[in-house]
Formats: sequence, structure tokens, C-alpha cells
Amino acid sequence: MKGKNRTLIIAVIGAAVLAGGVFWAAGGSGSKTASAPDREIPPVASAISILQNDWDFGEISMKDGDVVHNFEMKNEGTEPVVIKKVFTSCMCTTALIKDASGNEYGKFGMPGHGLPSKTDVVIGPGETAIVEAVYDPAAHGPAGVGLARRSIYLETNSSVSPKVEVRFSALVSR
Repeated sequence: MKGKNRTLIIAVIGAAVLAGGVFWAAGGSGSKTASAPDREIPPVASAISILQNDWDFGEISMKDGDVVHNFEMKNEGTEPVVIKKVFTSCMCTTALIKDASGNEYGKFGMPGHGLPSKTDVVIGPGETAIVEAVYDPAAHGPAGVGLARRSIYLETNSSVSPKVEVRFSALVSR
């Protein structure tokens, strides 16, 4: 009986060592995303301004599908601003960030609904970028008719504008 217990203990230890090696090789906890490094980003005095932070789609129909609006933002300072996190107020809304070079980041969504929120988008001094809002009026089904108001939130390393919000509304019909 002692031989079987010893073999079992050795097998369990070997499996634990092997699993630990695989876990280590994969980069740890698995909670990191390729676009979100685990480094401290120091605050800066530059600020992000949104040229128009409210948009009204007017009356839209569920059957016509997604509607899109681009919000333009600008770094008004002399230091780069880093957008560290992007998320939406509802699962019916997603967002993309497009930097001055045309690179796209995202698709970002509501926390807890499978899309990432962490990012590392740098907006240089004087540069503009786009927050693309995509709204799916059919996401809530027939109960989703009426006035919808949604937001997209950006968290930055700016001490002047650490949190930025853009909003839109739509009157949804079937």
C-alpha cells in the first residue's frame, strides 16, 4: 500500500510542477491583454478635450441595424496623454479608438460582457483621435423601444481630465 501512495504523491507533485511550468510560460494569471501592459503610467498635466461630447441619432429603427457616430478628441497639452481604459454604459454599445496614425484599438464594451477595457492608446501633444460609438438598437429586443441614452467612458493619465465621457441618445422604434 505504501508503494501505491508514494507513486500517487509523486504523480501529483509532477503534475503540479508541470502545470506550474505551463502557467509560467503562458505569462501568469492570464488576465493581461496584449494591449494593456502592467506598468505604472505617470500623470501628466495635458488634457483631452472632446469637440462635441453629446450626439442625438434622432429616431432610428431596430430593423435598420447599428448606427455609428465618431466623437473627435484632442490632446490640448504639451505631453502625451495615455488612454488606459475604455468602457461603455450598456452591452448594446461598443467603442473603438482611432489614433492620429489611423491605428484602431478595441472593440470595447460594457464591463463583464466579454470585451476588454484596458488599453494603452497614446495621444500625442496637439494630436486628435476618434472615439467611434456603435449602437445596436435591436440588442434589447422588443422591450428596447423608446428613448435610449448611452455613454462611453475613457480613463486617462491626465491629471486635468482623468475621466472623459461621451454620450449619445436615440429614439428607438420597431
